[in-house]
Amino acid sequence: MAVFCGSKMGKNPLFETHTKQLGQILAQNNITLIYGAGNKGLMGAVANGSLQLDGKVVGIIPALLKEQEHMHDKLTESIVVEDMHTRKKMLFEKCDAAIILPGGYGTLDELFEMLTWNQLKIHNIKIFFLNSDGFYDNLIAHINKMHAEDFLYTHPLEQITVLKNPAELVNFL
Repeated sequence: MAVFCGSKMGKNPLFETHTKQLGQILAQNNITLIYGAGNKGLMGAVANGSLQLDGKVVGIIPALLKEQEHMHDKLTESIVVEDMHTRKKMLFEKCDAAIILPGGYGTLDELFEMLTWNQLKIHNIKIFFLNSDGFYDNLIAHINKMHAEDFLYTHPLEQITVLKNPAELVNFL
């Protein structure tokens, strides 16, 4: 499962709590975590949560971000690629589902590329939002507005499942 999230922790402590729990849930269910290979912020929290329970963690990082995102040195597998486009393509190719946690522009970039590719039938990856403390409420409302205004080809609920906490993911594994 690909996890997209911030390389920063954010202000709300629930974000870190949910992120660590998600990593642990993936490990407990023998699901490989595929993510951006960083060891800071929520990226580090999800990897470390999984690694604490001997989970398999694959990190994919562009060479230019190895220092900025503090490339994790304890992963099951680390892949260094040339650029962000290669990273995203490889993340998409290696996963059969993705979960979007709180994050910034990079997280949204990855989310919208996945949604676009799903809509264009380039792939059919199941996408989950971990909507910790309503972090994505406004974005979900906007996506619903795009649908209501007939800018989307499919209903958003055909592409997105919204979770309030990481434990809910177990129902979909």
